[in-house]
Amino acid sequence: MENRIKKLESNIRDPWDNIKRAKLCIIGMPEGVEKDKGTENIFEEIIAGNFPNLKDTGFKIQEAQRAPNKLKPIRPTPRHIIIKMAKVSDEERILKAAREKQNVTYKGTPIRISADFSTETLQARREWQEIFQLLKGKNMQSRILYPARISFKIEGEIKIFPNKQKLKEYSNIKPKKKGRKGKKKEKKKKKKKRKN
Repeated sequence: MENRIKKLESNIRDPWDNIKRAKLCIIGMPEGVEKDKGTENIFEEIIAGNFPNLKDTGFKIQEAQRAPNKLKPIRPTPRHIIIKMAKVSDEERILKAAREKQNVTYKGTPIRISADFSTETLQARREWQEIFQLLKGKNMQSRILYPARISFKIEGEIKIFPNKQKLKEYSNIKPKKKGRKGKKKEKKKKKKKRKN
């Protein structure tokens, strides 16, 4: 029964994420800055100030707005700005540049640019963050794949895990013992390294 519920939730989450696919989410932008210039112009300033190599690429913005629409006076954080791009490829280029730069700002204020996923997908991706950071620290070329799977490179092979249970099962598998041929190959490799 539990597996069926998870499958149904996934079936609902996937179309919702596909609808949101070409959207970017700008987090941490102070309230009210868009009133004078407009949200599209502010987004263009962010691109020009943080990613000069993307400045003249002619991104087409379909829509830009704050979300949720109404400001709640008790809300301590600013609302996100949602940018809907005309092309998914533009969104992916901006996200890649934001990941590489890491410290994105608007007039000195630190902001974040991320993909606009459903709440459920974001929560599932957050659950991988601790493991992701650990793998990244060990230079294992880790990535969080859509919707919420982790992948990393180990011994020249890419491994993908849909959940923590599968990763745990994999980590509990003992490495295979090398036979005589495996040991001989390893000795040859060591001799070659010494010669070089």
